[in-house]
Amino acid sequence: MKRKQYIIPFATLIVALFIAASCSKNLDVLPENRTYTGGTDYTQTSDMINPVIGMYSKLSVVDNEWADYPIISVRGDDVNAGGLGDQPGIAATDMYNYSKIEWSYNALWQDYYQHLFDSQSALEQIELYKASASTNIDATANQYSAEVKVLEAWWLFQLSRVWGTVYIPTSSNPSTLFDTPLSNKDEVMQHISVLMDEAIPFLPALRPNERTDIPGGVTKYTALAMKALANLELKKYQEVATATGEIINSGKFVLESDYYNLFKIKGKLNNENLLEKQYSDLGQASGTNYYYLMAFFGPQGWTPKVAGSGDGWGFFEPSLKYIKFMLDRGEITRLQTSVLFTNRGIAEIKTDTKYATLPSWISNTTPSGDIINDFAREMFVSGKHYLPSNQLTIGRTAYGTNKNFTCIRYAEILLMYAEALTQGATGTAGTADAAVNLVRTRAGLASITGVDTDKVMAEKYAELAMEWGTRFYDMVRLGKSEELSYEGRTYTPDKQFLPYPQNQVDILPALGQ
Repeated sequence: MKRKQYIIPFATLIVALFIAASCSKNLDVLPENRTYTGGTDYTQTSDMINPVIGMYSKLSVVDNEWADYPIISVRGDDVNAGGLGDQPGIAATDMYNYSKIEWSYNALWQDYYQHLFDSQSALEQIELYKASASTNIDATANQYSAEVKVLEAWWLFQLSRVWGTVYIPTSSNPSTLFDTPLSNKDEVMQHISVLMDEAIPFLPALRPNERTDIPGGVTKYTALAMKALANLELKKYQEVATATGEIINSGKFVLESDYYNLFKIKGKLNNENLLEKQYSDLGQASGTNYYYLMAFFGPQGWTPKVAGSGDGWGFFEPSLKYIKFMLDRGEITRLQTSVLFTNRGIAEIKTDTKYATLPSWISNTTPSGDIINDFAREMFVSGKHYLPSNQLTIGRTAYGTNKNFTCIRYAEILLMYAEALTQGATGTAGTADAAVNLVRTRAGLASITGVDTDKVMAEKYAELAMEWGTRFYDMVRLGKSEELSYEGRTYTPDKQFLPYPQNQVDILPALGQ
C-alpha cells in the first residue's frame, strides 16, 4: 500500500527559482549580486510574490549547503562530529580547534551572505512593484517585505552567533560592504529585534501551516520568535518574556503529542513549528526532488527495514555525556527519539559501572524496525535527523529524503519563556513551572515545581539537543564553560567565535583588523 505523502505546498512556484551549486563553487569571491530584475515588468503586480518565493527557496535550498548546519551546530556537549571521516575541519571545530582556512567556514559565510544580499534585492524589487502599481498594493507589499525581513533575521542571527561581529547588509550590492562598518554581536541582535518590530504589524496572526497563500510561510509568530531569540542573546529577559508570552497566549501552537514522529513525516508543517525548511519529492518515485542532504547525519552500513534504502556518512553523533544525562533523568521518549544506538555504543555505555544494566528498550533496532549496525565513525546516530526507511516514498532510496528540517518550534518558545521568568522577567502566559511542565508531560516525565534557570537549562538540554547548536550557545551565554569541556575537549572563552575565513579577510581587510 502506498504510504501517505506530504508535498511542499509552494513547490510548483519555486521550481524555476531554485539555484543549486557546488559547495565549493565561488568560495573565493564576494557573492554575486543576483537579482530578479532582468526583463521585469513592475506594473505586473501579480508577479510581486516572485521575489518572496525566491527567498523561501533560499531558506530551503537543496543539498549544496549541507556543511552550513554542522558548523553552526557541532560545538557543545550534546553532539560530536563523526571521526575517521573526510571532513577533518568539522571534527576539529567540534574539538574547539579552529582554522581560518577551513573550507566549510568560508562556505557558511558565503552562503548566508548570498542570502542576505538576495533578501536586500527582494526588498528592492518589492518597492519597485509598489511604486509602479496602478492601484494601492501597500498592504500586500508590506507583508511581503515583512516576510523577507524575518528570513533575513534568521540568517543574520546565525552568522552573528558563529562569528560575533559581522556586517549588516543594507543593499543588494556586495561592494557596499567595503564601506559598511562591522557590527558587534549585541548590535546585530538589537538590529534583529528592531527589524522584527518593523515586520510584526504586517504579518498574519496565523500558524505557518494555516497560511493558504504560502503554506508554511512565516507569520507574526515567527517574527516574535526571532525577536525572542535575539533578545535572549542580549539577556533582555523582559523582551523575551513579552515576545514568547504573546506566542503562547495566541493559543495557536501546541506540542505535538507524538515526539518520535515530530521529527519525521508527521512533523511536516506541524502545529508545533514556527519555522521550517520545506522539502519534497512531490510524492513521486522518481523525477524532481527537493531535498536536504540528510546523508550527512545517517549511519553507514545500516540494515533498513525497507531493503535498498540508502545509508549515510556518519558525521553527527550524539555525545556519550548527553546519553548518560538522559539515562540519569529516566528519559525514554526523548532519548529513544534523539539517539540511534549501535551495539558498539551500547557496550561503551556499559563500561561505566553506573550504567552496566541498561533499560531493555535500548537496542540497535529503532522503533521503526531499522537496524543500526556498528560502523567506524560513530557509536551513536542522531535520531532527530533520521527518517525511517518505511516512511520513504516508494521508489526513493536516499537517506532522509522528503524530510523537512525544523528551525524553530513551540517547545523552544515555552522554554525561553520559562527561562526569562527565572531571570527576573514578568509574564502574562503562566508560570515558569507550567511552561516547563508542558514540555515534560509530552516527554512522559512527572511535573516539577520551583523551576529555576538551571532546571530550565536541563530541560532545554533534554529537549533541544542536536538542534541548531542551542546547547552550546546557551552555555556560552550563561558563562557555564565547564559544561563544554568534556570527553577530551577543553573550552575556553576565547573559543566562543570562529575565526573569519581567510578568503573573506583577503577581500574585506576590515575583518583582519
